[in-house]
Amino acid sequence: MDVMGPMMGWAWMLLWVLFLVVLVVGAVIVVLALTDRTGSSGSSAMRILEERFARGEIDRDELEERKQALQS
Repeated sequence: MDVMGPMMGWAWMLLWVLFLVVLVVGAVIVVLALTDRTGSSGSSAMRILEERFARGEIDRDELEERKQALQS
């Protein structure tokens, strides 16, 4: 005897699918948040150099010299 009715089985299945979708989306968000999305460590080093140049910590000659060293 089915006390909850025939539609209750579909409701539970829908809830499980929804739960799995939320779980997968959450995992993807966590992975993206924890990974470096800049491409490579070289590009982050280049970004740091450009930031140091913008702050005036290094001059243009030193910036160009260090960029060459990173590219080789």
